[in-house]
Amino acid sequence: MEDCADNCHVSAGGRNIIFGKYEIGRMLGQGTFAKVYYARDLVTSESVAIKVIKKDQVRKEGLMDQITREISVMRLVRHPNVVELKEVMATKTKIFFVMEYVTGGELFAKVVKGRMKEDVARKYFQQLISAVDFCHSRGVSHRDLKPENLLLDENGDLKVSDFGLSSLPEHLRNDGLLHTQCGTPAYVAPEVLRRKGYDGAKADIWSCGIILYVLLAGFLPFQDENIMHMYKKIFKAEYEYPPWFSGEARRLISKILIVDPSSRITIPAIMRTPWFLKGFQRPLAFSIKETDDCGIETEITKSKSAPPFYNAFEFISSMSSGFDLSNMFESKRKSGSLFTSQCSASSIINKLESVAKKLNYKISKSKQNDYKVKMQGMSEGRKGKLSVTVEIFEAAPEVAVVQFSKSAGDTLEYKKFCDDDVRPALKDIVWKWQGEDHICN
Repeated sequence: MEDCADNCHVSAGGRNIIFGKYEIGRMLGQGTFAKVYYARDLVTSESVAIKVIKKDQVRKEGLMDQITREISVMRLVRHPNVVELKEVMATKTKIFFVMEYVTGGELFAKVVKGRMKEDVARKYFQQLISAVDFCHSRGVSHRDLKPENLLLDENGDLKVSDFGLSSLPEHLRNDGLLHTQCGTPAYVAPEVLRRKGYDGAKADIWSCGIILYVLLAGFLPFQDENIMHMYKKIFKAEYEYPPWFSGEARRLISKILIVDPSSRITIPAIMRTPWFLKGFQRPLAFSIKETDDCGIETEITKSKSAPPFYNAFEFISSMSSGFDLSNMFESKRKSGSLFTSQCSASSIINKLESVAKKLNYKISKSKQNDYKVKMQGMSEGRKGKLSVTVEIFEAAPEVAVVQFSKSAGDTLEYKKFCDDDVRPALKDIVWKWQGEDHICN
């Protein structure tokens, strides 16, 4: 198997093993830049899918940002109805996505057979909306929702996949909107097609409405052999309902497929409609509360007062000494020292305040960000008083990233401060320091 040749060995039994962790089996699919293989975890015997991407090809086509984005997003959105990214690994020539193995194929395969019964379509739509709502709560817009990107597991439950075109909060321009035209025309919102700024979440809702229509009808609401004529229909929301659509389904779709995004129904409102609520069971991910290692109960969903998101790709890159991917993608990387923690952000802030007091450092919070603090030494150093900025980011619901950076003072004094003072003082809340192979206890 040539794709894994630079980090793959063949055992005596003829098995293909990569990174000493996964046994590679048959090829599941192939795209322009990647091949997907069935694989088995040698420790747990769990079945996984491994997408193997050739770096030189994606670099040549200028698609590094897309790969980076996909990793970032998939690490942020852990939900029962989203395909899980379990691990990212890399060699000098390839990137390996280790993903949940989904066996039921694409929802599209069911769509091409014709329309679905309303109860079946409703189940898939409920799971789609639940997943999309969770993505939006993490600041993620998918931007390419269509039946081909919706997979089914062995239980027939829906799994959203293919986050290569999705967006994160940092992709917004100063006007707070997205400006990249992407997606599949038949499923794309009119405001995206107009090449003006758009709200990614509201555009996703339009796509969900198209998908619901397709599930119930067996065909698209806006169809024309001439794509410009199709665009005109989309811009005017000109479509007809088949006679078998129920009144409740028509009412819901008519509230979704509204050209003006500001008048389009919201996901919370969709989830309150009688049609949606029939037989709806809220996924486990919405109700679980977790207790972090510091004994603080934390909600999985993001609150307004939560710390900002850390770019999950950068998190993977910077924390993995064995597979540092940063040089492949990043033109620059944040300077400073990093560690991860399984403690809540508020617990980390309290610990920092305690450490600052013991070290005789003055600590102050940022007015714009509750999870950004400045620690300033009281004594004069070689280049004045040492000032250190500490910012806490959320990389995943259960993982915080803490970043130290020098604001003022001497670099050698800053390094001594980090190595001799900070590391020992924070050892009880640190999970792993950047570049270290072991996990701190």
